[in-house]
Amino acid sequence: MTRERMEYDVVVVGAGPSGLAAAIRLKQLSAESGREVSVCVIEKGSEVGAHILSGAVMEPRALDELIPDWKEKGAPLNTPALEDKFLLLTKKRAWRLPTPPQMNNHGNFIVSLGNVVRWLGQQAEGLGVEIYPGFAAAEVLYEEGRVVGVATGDQGIGKNGEKTGSYTQGVELRARFTLFAEGCRGSLTKTLVARYGLRDGVEPQTYGIGIKELWEVDPARHRSGSVVHTIGWPLGAATYGGSFLYHLENNQVAVGFVIGLDYENPWLSPFEEFQRFKTHAEIRPIFEGGRRIAYGARAINEGGFQSIPKLTFPGGALIGCTAGFLNVPKIKGSHTAMKSGMLAAEAVFASLADAGVAEVRGYRESLEKSWVWEELKAVRNIRPGFGGGLWLGLAHAAIDTYLLRGKAPWTLHHHADHETLKPAAQCLPIDYPKPDGKVSFDRLSSVFISNTNHEENQPAHLKLADPGRAIGVNLAMYEAPEQRYCPAGVYEIVGRDEGTPRLQINAQNCVHCKTCDIKDPTQNINWVVPEGGGGPNYPNM
Repeated sequence: MTRERMEYDVVVVGAGPSGLAAAIRLKQLSAESGREVSVCVIEKGSEVGAHILSGAVMEPRALDELIPDWKEKGAPLNTPALEDKFLLLTKKRAWRLPTPPQMNNHGNFIVSLGNVVRWLGQQAEGLGVEIYPGFAAAEVLYEEGRVVGVATGDQGIGKNGEKTGSYTQGVELRARFTLFAEGCRGSLTKTLVARYGLRDGVEPQTYGIGIKELWEVDPARHRSGSVVHTIGWPLGAATYGGSFLYHLENNQVAVGFVIGLDYENPWLSPFEEFQRFKTHAEIRPIFEGGRRIAYGARAINEGGFQSIPKLTFPGGALIGCTAGFLNVPKIKGSHTAMKSGMLAAEAVFASLADAGVAEVRGYRESLEKSWVWEELKAVRNIRPGFGGGLWLGLAHAAIDTYLLRGKAPWTLHHHADHETLKPAAQCLPIDYPKPDGKVSFDRLSSVFISNTNHEENQPAHLKLADPGRAIGVNLAMYEAPEQRYCPAGVYEIVGRDEGTPRLQINAQNCVHCKTCDIKDPTQNINWVVPEGGGGPNYPNM
């Protein structure tokens, strides 16, 4: 069957901050010049913002540039950041440290990034952008070596691979240029990287997993505008990570934990570390008597400046977190993601004027002249500086920030996260406490409040290159670490007591964090998109 085809000047894959910023900027340029440009944005979530998860303290710099009158237009940046606190936790104590300058949040806002993105979607539609949520881009379309758009996945394919009564064929969305704004570890972006060698000659991307809950707390324990970050306990000094607590409006507190995915101990569970963190004497009182509202998890890019890939290829470009513009020491990426989308839009708009141009011209050059490049270059050594552990990392960060002011004559290197696990026999198992159901919880009750849902009768979107490795390598050598690094209980080893162990994949639990795709030691797990609209539905996250 011939698929239905829709034609645009520009197709944007992903309705996150960068994708919507790009779409808005294209329409602004179109209106200013009088040259019509058709723009379509597709989003795999059931609605714009459904899959958006971030801390989030937002620096409004890019938003100021994109929509200067955002306050008058009702952007949901309602809670100014009023105080910063940086704590070092030991098992029983909390020591206040000087707040690093990168973590100074004066002038920033504590937000629900999902709600900010929903508002950006409204602004884009008001300018004439066509936005289609619930459409998952499953395939890149090529002609003569050039990207000519994407196709959405077929719906109504049963687990057996056969068409069901509800079968609907995917749609081709074709464009002169396609912008990929899939977020961290985009499934189509991986194929583009492989086809065009976009990572040749650059450092490997490195990642963290961020796990977050939203709470409604006792008003007596709420401090609107308070921003707290911690390092230390419950993690050991060899493991990179820390927490955030952001007090929003309406007695709500966003709490989360981020762990670098270069950790070595296969017994470590990021989810359990997060739950244990909330039991600390300094942290627990904030949540006692409160109510947990939402839960989610997402991988984040931590490679920074030295991991930025080639950004363009025939017919398209990478923008936002799919390219990796997070500022790790700031713990912020929405402002840099938006700016990258705006700069890409300007380059695309100029390139559209010449029918003979096959590649987006001028995007990287404008990015290198922007504040994004300057900002990321100045902090490039801080995250890899923690490769020697917490104490060496803190010392290095202090020297790099205060003495060298980000201008060290060297650039430190990264390593791929999937290469760092040690065999389980060489590491100490970790005895995690049972959840108390008051401030700490189990995985399944957590996934329940992420509102995650997938059509059960569809092929699993978590593909194994070699099913035998799950037992022959992961279980035999690492005690099946996917059971622990997955924050949603997707992976289980069953049949072990009977002597016939096998990996069971509960794909319906998946919150689309992509951790398995990143951390699997032999890169055996490939995350691809499920049917459009599947996955979490995050409210106010």
